[in-house]
Amino acid sequence: MTLRRAHGLVAVVTGFTLLLAAGCGGKSPTATASASPSASPSASPSPSPSPSPSPSPSLGPTPSKTPTTRPTTEKSYVLQRTSGSSGVALTFDDGPHPTWTPRVLDALRARGVKATFCLVGTQVKGHPALVRRIVAEGHTLCNHSWNHEFKLGTWSDAKISSNLRATNNAIHEAVPGVPIRYFRHPGGNWTAAAVRVARGLGMSPLHWSVDPQDWRRPGASAISARVLKNTRAGGVVLLHDAGGDRSQTLAALPGIISGLRTKYRLIRLPDTF
Repeated sequence: MTLRRAHGLVAVVTGFTLLLAAGCGGKSPTATASASPSASPSASPSPSPSPSPSPSPSLGPTPSKTPTTRPTTEKSYVLQRTSGSSGVALTFDDGPHPTWTPRVLDALRARGVKATFCLVGTQVKGHPALVRRIVAEGHTLCNHSWNHEFKLGTWSDAKISSNLRATNNAIHEAVPGVPIRYFRHPGGNWTAAAVRVARGLGMSPLHWSVDPQDWRRPGASAISARVLKNTRAGGVVLLHDAGGDRSQTLAALPGIISGLRTKYRLIRLPDTF
């Protein structure tokens, strides 16, 4: 008499030879599927594959000598991509610029539009009067790093914090006490560290929902068409008032404003939460 058992062992019972055929068709109760690179982080995450291997995370605090913080997937943090209402928010990055920012402000004022300006610290230091004008005309301010550092989020928390604080301090030197409730990472190169530090300083990590890539200078008509096609209620539109020749953005602005106003209310982002 032959019995099948999982371990395929041979036993002799009461003088009869029982031959047990080997067989293991069930799953081990402890078996788990391997995680894919895009899997959501668990309580004890393993580093995602990357071209530059990073050390496994430890349970203790990150050593102060660690030069960078490993970027993580966007699933590990939340970015602000909407205006928080049905209104659409126009945002302008990289200024203030002595040529383009005044012209953008003129265009907004002529049409009664309030917007949000994401300011670079070095530009603020060079043009504090423009920061005062932005605030005096009712626009919201956003921190956009000290010198538009694309890799800011890969730095240590202490270095990120120092950068953002320096930018806020420069803004407050120009306009004491003005609220700075938002931070936008240069290039949208977000990391969990950048989000964590920004929130720790009382700033929401502001992304966008519409990017017409005006910095590529595709032409005023293309910029306007991309914004009008892709904007929805509650959208945050990314535009630029510095960082290069912004004549096309300036030329596109009247059409963007009039086109969006046929469907939406244009708002500045609230500067208090």
